[in-house]
Amino acid sequence: MQKTPMTGKGLLQLEDELRKLRSEERPAVIRAIAEARSHGDLSENAEYHAARERQSFIEGRIQELEELISTAEVIEPSSLSGSHVKFGATVCLVDEDTDKEITYQIVGLHEADIKQSKISISSPLAKALIGKQEGDTVSVPAPGGDRTYEILSVKFI
Repeated sequence: MQKTPMTGKGLLQLEDELRKLRSEERPAVIRAIAEARSHGDLSENAEYHAARERQSFIEGRIQELEELISTAEVIEPSSLSGSHVKFGATVCLVDEDTDKEITYQIVGLHEADIKQSKISISSPLAKALIGKQEGDTVSVPAPGGDRTYEILSVKFI
C-alpha cells in the first residue's frame, strides 16, 4: 500500500474530522433517519431520502479518512533542513511580472488549502519548485500563459 505524505498538523486535522464524523455526525443522521421513518410512507418522504443520502456521504468519508490515516507518512517540516525546496518547505516567492510576494507551504494532497497558503506537492507550482533553492527562478504553466517566480527564501518551520 502506498504511503501518503503529510505533515503532523494535517494528520491531526484528518483525525479530528474522523472523530467528529463518528461521534457527532453519524449519531445525528441515525436520529434523523429514525425521525423521518416515524412519519410514515418512505417512498414520498423527502426528509428520509435526504437523511439516507447524508448517511451515505458520512460513511464514505469515514472510510476515506480511515484509509488516509492508515497510510499516512508523517513528515515534520521542522525536522528537515537544507537549502533546497522539498516536501514541507515554506517558500517565499516573488512573481517576476507583478513584483508581488507570495508564500506557500508545500504539503500533502489531502491537506492543501490555498486560503491557508498550503499547496499540494502534486501542484504544478510545487513540482516546479522541488529541488530548487533560494535565488533560483522557476517558470510555471498557467491558463493566461507561463508565470515566472524567483525564490526569495526556503524555510522549514
